Amino acid sequence: MPAPTSRRALLTGAAALAGAAPILAAPLLTAPAIAQSKVEIEFYFPVAVGGPITKIIDGYAADFMKAHPDIKVTPVYAGSYVDTLTKAVTASKAGRGPQLAVLLSVDAYSLIDDELILPFDQLATTAEDKAWLAGFYPAFMRNGQIDGHTWGIPFQRSTIVMYYNKAAFQDSGLDPEKAPATWAENTAFAEKLTRREGDRTTRWGIQIPASGFPYWLFQALAIEAGAELANANGTKVNYNDPGAVEALQYWLDLATKQKVHPPGVVDWGTTPRDFLEGKVAMIWTTTGNLSNIRANAKFPFGVAMLPAQKRRGSPTGGGNFHLFKSASPAQQAASLTFLKWITSPERAAQWGIDTGYVATSPAAWQTPAMKAYLAGFPAAAVARDQLEFAVPELSTHDNQRVTQALNDELQAVLTGRKAPKAALDAAQANATRLLRPYAR
Repeated sequence: MPAPTSRRALLTGAAALAGAAPILAAPLLTAPAIAQSKVEIEFYFPVAVGGPITKIIDGYAADFMKAHPDIKVTPVYAGSYVDTLTKAVTASKAGRGPQLAVLLSVDAYSLIDDELILPFDQLATTAEDKAWLAGFYPAFMRNGQIDGHTWGIPFQRSTIVMYYNKAAFQDSGLDPEKAPATWAENTAFAEKLTRREGDRTTRWGIQIPASGFPYWLFQALAIEAGAELANANGTKVNYNDPGAVEALQYWLDLATKQKVHPPGVVDWGTTPRDFLEGKVAMIWTTTGNLSNIRANAKFPFGVAMLPAQKRRGSPTGGGNFHLFKSASPAQQAASLTFLKWITSPERAAQWGIDTGYVATSPAAWQTPAMKAYLAGFPAAAVARDQLEFAVPELSTHDNQRVTQALNDELQAVLTGRKAPKAALDAAQANATRLLRPYAR
């Protein structure tokens, strides 16, 4: 991989691009000349066009440009995380890519291996810059810290939490203020919460989605069973660890043995809707669904950490900002200015309040806005508090194919085509083959 651009080179390049002799910088510059001196940066953001998230991001861009009239920021809404990664990589390799993109934090290895991104610590070198980099929650930094460099800036970050219907708890004889704290309680509660009319299930006790990001939900179960699915270097996975086999068996048993979970593969996108419609009493999903559920639930609901087996645990999740090598030195400097602005405590707090994602720095939780929000809605702190038990999301070299090897086998088990041990042995063999070129 080429050596990262040095700070001196960045500054020299920025000065060269600015290229103004002292006399040209005089107040007599015409308006068109001033306009032409603007630095333009474009960033890809993982959401379909339209909707409340785009309005929030558009508002941030407009506010930033008011405060920084010398920088033009253009958000581009690129679809899902997978769509955004594909578009950013394709555009960058064609020489017309964005300067920044919010991509899954776990994509860092692939972006580094393709020599597409720059480490932020090579650009953020002042004492103020270093304090900024040190200000994020360590749990959110781990996926982006590779080979001694920081490649990702936390923004749209999450953990998996449990949402539960307090009214359903009440009518099932359960304490509506007490979520299940262990796997045993999780099963027992789900049995009490499940409702049937003859052969038809009118309300499931629990639902864990297995489309979209099955490896992520499974990783939570594996952590709780004492398994770590990958090493810290992204070169080895432990898919068939005994704890992982126990975790997958538990997930399967909820549907086939206890019959408190819908059979087969539950859809990621419909899980919050099923909860809101009363079809299920407890769901596991991202804290990023918090604002949606709060706005639309017609019943009192609770938010809780995931239950423990050998330990508590959830993987972190969500997206980081990444800086592409195609950015000119002036664009790199402008990108750093924008990132420090958009991740400031006040904006990180507001982003968390507006979306349900976890505000990414302790300082954000000390702002007046966040303190007032928590006073009226304490459940918003659950995902943050769970960071104490969180581990980095599963991330390796060739990450998409390595995780797909696991996803395919998880779905084979949940649809009854394979037994847990055989499926995870197959996933392990496939992933080991894919990672062989990266072994260290």
